[in-house]
Amino acid sequence: MARVIRVLLVDDDAMVRAGLSMMLDGAAGITVVGEAADGQEAITATDAHAPDVVLMDLRMPGVDGITATRRLRARARPPEVIVLTTFDTDENILYALRAGASGFLLKDTSPPRIVEAVTRVAEGDPILSPRITRRLMDRTVTQTGTYERARAALAVLTPREHEVTLAIARGRTNADIAAELAMGITTVKAHVSSILTKLGLDNRTQIALLAHDAGLS
Repeated sequence: MARVIRVLLVDDDAMVRAGLSMMLDGAAGITVVGEAADGQEAITATDAHAPDVVLMDLRMPGVDGITATRRLRARARPPEVIVLTTFDTDENILYALRAGASGFLLKDTSPPRIVEAVTRVAEGDPILSPRITRRLMDRTVTQTGTYERARAALAVLTPREHEVTLAIARGRTNADIAAELAMGITTVKAHVSSILTKLGLDNRTQIALLAHDAGLS
């Protein structure tokens, strides 16, 4: 049997949760296993339902989405987190990604794109709104200190790992990277694991963010 992706919805607006639930439950291979109205409820619901992916709002009463994301990603078996919000300030984007979110989408994202994001993130591929990617790239050239620190961090990687890092920063999936660099998917996954370990990062989105900071994309 094909794997069914278990999704938890976290938003303080019940209407938003209802709309997302209807949309995702109608998608093949996805099931909504629970809902939460704030970050603390999200943590409790994760304990109860063991979701693969959490769709997380940012601004909620009590524990906010960034704090909840950080706590969930610190677990031994963390779910993947996709931030879904109307607030796309640079600070929110960076805080969410550094907290361990694997994706950042705006609430005006089309339903097919949200379904695609859930599927891709569950498979280990990060996903960002095109607008968010562009802003991260524009931001790179304005922060010299960040650029230098990122370059220094990436210096520990092998040439092949640099190639994989650049591909990740460009939004390539494991299959894309395997085809572009003429290697097996298992080898790609091994390189990604090594990159995460060497850089002390949690997920591919943080690799992409560091690569953007270093001006590699």
